[in-house]
Amino acid sequence: MTNPSIDIIVPVWNSPFETRACLAAILRHSPGARMIIVDNGSSRETELMLEEFSEPLGEQGLFMKSERNIGLVPAINRGLARSDGDLAVIVRPHVLVTPGWLDALRTAAQDASVGIVSPVFSGSGASQRLAINSRYDCPFIETFSVSFSALLLKSEMRMQTGCFDEGLDSGEWCLIDYIRRAWSKGYRTGVTSRSRLVCGQEPVFGSDARRKSQARVSWEHYREQWGISRHYGVYFGADTDVAALADAMETIREGSRRGHRFTLLLHRRQAREFRRCGWNCLHTGIDQIRLSMLMPHRDLVRKIGALRESAPEMIMVRWNDDASAAGMEMAIPFAEVAAALRNA
Repeated sequence: MTNPSIDIIVPVWNSPFETRACLAAILRHSPGARMIIVDNGSSRETELMLEEFSEPLGEQGLFMKSERNIGLVPAINRGLARSDGDLAVIVRPHVLVTPGWLDALRTAAQDASVGIVSPVFSGSGASQRLAINSRYDCPFIETFSVSFSALLLKSEMRMQTGCFDEGLDSGEWCLIDYIRRAWSKGYRTGVTSRSRLVCGQEPVFGSDARRKSQARVSWEHYREQWGISRHYGVYFGADTDVAALADAMETIREGSRRGHRFTLLLHRRQAREFRRCGWNCLHTGIDQIRLSMLMPHRDLVRKIGALRESAPEMIMVRWNDDASAAGMEMAIPFAEVAAALRNA
């Protein structure tokens, strides 16, 4: 993609001072991009500020207004519907963009198979759920952990995938559903550590009970549509040659793209070879735990116990019968997991 055109969509609801700072940073650090500002039923004070800010933009800006707050996802969809750029980037007002942020996102989107790209977030509003995105040794890594705080979408992908589902929540499940729909069309979702944004506290709307209810309904919808996401703990055994695991790692990456999580328990030599192969940067849904070089089997038992305590739903998996160890008595064969993923 050569010099793709970019629209930056900013959904706004009140917070005039924070919003002005966000818009000013976008204007300063995003040369050549068009800004689409969606006023989602803000107060008169915010509306006047947005009109004042938008007027000098000319053809490089579009100001849209709703008379009432229609919700975050509908506001984003309205902005996306007016985007005719090759790339559309959502930025919410509690985020401050930084120098080079847009070029890094655009570079990551040059791969034809990439449809969605997230930056890395820092600051007081960077959620713990997105902390996994900060794998500094991975310039680009596939992920399921993205946020409406800032997100790039490729237009050709949007034409096939459609808009965000307005019946779901305005966060995790709406986004995961969209990522699954994009992958069903052949588009990957990733995060680039070369684009870094500062994230303030995200405004919270509605009661806690209502948000939990909406999240539960959204999860049930996702489960009906895409099935249950599982967490697998995989031990390959001390003597397994990493060269024999190429097909298995491709199966694991495919499972991660479908929302499953994998925790791999690796001996020191295996961990070193995984890094050499680039398998530490396949997907943020794949965690790697390195076992101690001294008394590794004792460390394996200890780490399995800790994992079972923190994630009791995790299913232990052994590569083959030779990979059995204390704590792995109830583990299922990897071939059984691979077959289940193929038939899903």
